Amino acid sequence: MTPRPRTPLVHWTGVLPVAAVVLLALIWGRSLPSALVGAVSLFLAAAVLAAVHHAEVIAHRVGEPFGSLVLAVAVTIIEVALIVTLMVDGGEKSAGLARDTVFAAVMITCNGIVGLCLLVGALKRRVAVFNAEGTGAELASVATLAGLSLVLPSFTTTTPGPQFSGPQLVFAALAALALYGLFVTTQTIRHRDYFLPLTTAGEVIDSEDHADPPSLRAALSSLGLLVLALVAVVGLAKAVSPTIESGVAAAGLPSSVVGVVIALLVLLPETIAAVRAARRDRIQTSINLGLGSAMASIGLTIPAVALATIWLKGPLVLGLGASHMVLLALTVVVGTLTVVPGRATVLQGSVHLTLLAAYLVLAVSP
Repeated sequence: MTPRPRTPLVHWTGVLPVAAVVLLALIWGRSLPSALVGAVSLFLAAAVLAAVHHAEVIAHRVGEPFGSLVLAVAVTIIEVALIVTLMVDGGEKSAGLARDTVFAAVMITCNGIVGLCLLVGALKRRVAVFNAEGTGAELASVATLAGLSLVLPSFTTTTPGPQFSGPQLVFAALAALALYGLFVTTQTIRHRDYFLPLTTAGEVIDSEDHADPPSLRAALSSLGLLVLALVAVVGLAKAVSPTIESGVAAAGLPSSVVGVVIALLVLLPETIAAVRAARRDRIQTSINLGLGSAMASIGLTIPAVALATIWLKGPLVLGLGASHMVLLALTVVVGTLTVVPGRATVLQGSVHLTLLAAYLVLAVSP
C-alpha cells in the first residue's frame, strides 16, 4: 500500500487561527477605521476556512455523527458568547437580538443549509438520499424548541408584550437543555445508526474507505486550532459589528438585520462543511450539520440568555411577529414533507431555498 504523503509541519490552516487570535487581541475594544475593517474581514474569511478544515479532520477521526456534532456545538457555544456580549453592550436596544439571531439561525440552517445540500446532492445523483428516522427526529426537536421558545412568548399573558415571565423563562430554558441533551444522547449512543449517511441504494455508510483516519495527536491539534479559529471568527465578527450596525442604520434597514448578519457569519463554517459533505454524496452528514446546528442554537442560546437576564438590564424579547411565525410554520410543514420519503429531488431543495429567500426579503423589508 502506498503510504500517505506527510502533512507539512507548517500549514496555513495551523498558522492562521493563531494569527487571527493575535489580531483579535490587538484590536479588541478599539474603534476600527474603514481600511482596517477590510483587513479584519479578510482574516475573518480565512479563519472560517481554517475552522472548516480542522472540523473535517476531527470528523474523519471520530466518525459520524460525532464529527458534525463537534462543529455544531463549538460554533454555537461561541455564538452564544457573542450574543450575550452584544446584549450587555447594547442595553435595551438589543432586547430582541437573541430572538433575531436564533430565528435567523433556524431559517438559515433548516432552509439554507439543508436546501442547498439537497440541491447539490440531487444535481449530482438525481436523488439525494438520507435517513428519514434520524432526520425526522432532528426536525421534530427543532420544531418543538422553536415553538416553545420563539412562538409561545407571543401568546402568554402573564407579562405584557412577547416576553416570558420569570417562571416561564426558567421552564423554557430547562426544557431546551433537557431536549438538547436527549437529542445528543439519541444521536450518538442509543440510535447512532439513524444519523449515519446512506448510499443511493439505502445502505448505511459506517466508515470512510478513501483514507486512513488522522492520528490522535493530529486530531487533538485540530481540535485546539478549531477552537482558536472559532474564537477568532466570533471575535472578529464582533469587532466589525459596529460597522455592520452603522451600515444597517445608514441604509434605513430594521435593526433585526444585524441578527441575520451575525447568524450568516457564525454559520458560514458549517455551511461550507455541509456543502462539501453533500458533494461527497454524504447528505445525512449535511443534514446533521444543518438541523444539528439549529438544535444547538436554540438548545444552548435560550438557557444562556435566560441565565444572563440576572445581570442584563432591560427586557428579553423572544416572541416572533406574525410574518415570522408563518415562515416558521411553512418551514416545519415543508421540512416534514421533505423528510418523510427519505429521498429528495432538486424541487425539494429549491423549495427550501425559496423559503430562505422569502425570509431574507422580509428581514430587509418587513
